[in-house]
Amino acid sequence: MSLEQFTRNEGQVARRFQYDDAVVFAVDFGASEPEASVDLVDETVIVVIGEDQYEFELPETAHEAHTFIKNGVLTVELEGDL
Repeated sequence: MSLEQFTRNEGQVARRFQYDDAVVFAVDFGASEPEASVDLVDETVIVVIGEDQYEFELPETAHEAHTFIKNGVLTVELEGDL
């Protein structure tokens, strides 16, 4: 599942920020669940919030990816030809 499909299907608020050398996605899961984590395995972002788990694939053209989650907001920074 792509990030766009994920946010559309799950009803999450998402923003895309385009820069010269990177793209940043921010997805707001809400701050109601204090235990949230994110992991990057190959080209898959895995988000665990409470007992729910979400997964989505990164674009194949992304060379570098950095992920973190704070206060219920997931940030995915992608570098490459996007």
